Amino acid sequence: MKPIYMDHAATTPVDPDVLEEMLPYFSTLYGNASSLHSFGRDAFDAIEISRERVADLLRSRKHEVIFTAGGTESDNMAIKGVAYLRKDGLTNQKGPHIITTTIEHPAVLETCRFLETQGFKVKYLPVDQYGSVDPKAVESSITKETFLISVMFANNEIGTIEPIEEISKIAKDHNVLFHTDAVQAVGKLPIDINKMHIDMLSLSSHKLYGPKGIGALILKEGTKIQPLIHGGGHERGLRSSTLNTPGIVGLGKACEIAQKRMEKDNVHVSGLRDVLLKGVLKIEESYLNGHPKKRLPNNVHVRFTAVEGESLMLMLNDKGVAAATGSACSSRKLQASHVLTAIGVDPARAHGSIRLTLGRGNTKEEVSYVLDVLPEVVNHLRMMSPLWNR
Repeated sequence: MKPIYMDHAATTPVDPDVLEEMLPYFSTLYGNASSLHSFGRDAFDAIEISRERVADLLRSRKHEVIFTAGGTESDNMAIKGVAYLRKDGLTNQKGPHIITTTIEHPAVLETCRFLETQGFKVKYLPVDQYGSVDPKAVESSITKETFLISVMFANNEIGTIEPIEEISKIAKDHNVLFHTDAVQAVGKLPIDINKMHIDMLSLSSHKLYGPKGIGALILKEGTKIQPLIHGGGHERGLRSSTLNTPGIVGLGKACEIAQKRMEKDNVHVSGLRDVLLKGVLKIEESYLNGHPKKRLPNNVHVRFTAVEGESLMLMLNDKGVAAATGSACSSRKLQASHVLTAIGVDPARAHGSIRLTLGRGNTKEEVSYVLDVLPEVVNHLRMMSPLWNR
């Protein structure tokens, strides 16, 4: 059997139709979108079509789409951009206040930690055993100096979907801006910026079958931020840099495809997920990480007693299966996942976790193969472990 890819939360393959639409903008339609000649106008028109496609997927408006280099930049742009603009207007001696959670992506957590060195105060809310934050805890944490709440739409490791609509409504009722890192959710879950009261949303192209190195920040009309990158005044003066036309075209096409295929894709991947999860949990002392129902349609995140996750991942790789030990951004670190420790998993057990994330191209036959080899690998590792006493 050819190698099996089950790490779609880390990145997805570029859809063939996306690649086909991008190719001319590397070769024949290579103009700078800021140029006034015909080459530039062709590039500009393609970018505006893509901007509309992104907006359509999220029920936002075209001018609310700001193109960036990816989800990390979008998170930084949203959080720092609002923070820098608001700091001078807040006078309480305790300092301007941000609310987030303990299980956010490092792009949010590290940005907040940096802002703490700049005089900002950050409240890191705990989550329950499933990785869900309590909206009541969000509301009770709001002070008169709170200007931003940032809660991810769905967790990149364990797949838990957060109660975004409840939290965003609380933010709106208290006149606090709401940002969500929706990198894992866009293209998988229906999102309506206006109905959900979302002021800022971060997304990344390579998580929805688009190219790497391109993303967007959806900035609701009326929401003001301080630019982080200064220069030629691109993207309404909010993100100066020559626009990545091929990447933007790819992101736009990926969003168009996602809008058409979302329901079909979700039926496919959630069906495979359920079969995979049911089979994996038949392995002795295996446990699901994350919410059993409120989870991304393609996410299986499990832990095994007396098994080391990195060894499990490497042995699966030897058998032709690509998986992950946690999130892609932290997979080379030795410490236990901050998400798993936040949901109450002790570090030793957290290290026995593995993430399998499915995609459009996965098949029933591939799931069956994984369910054949995974028990063997787990058993082999347990036989070498001093922690396994069976």
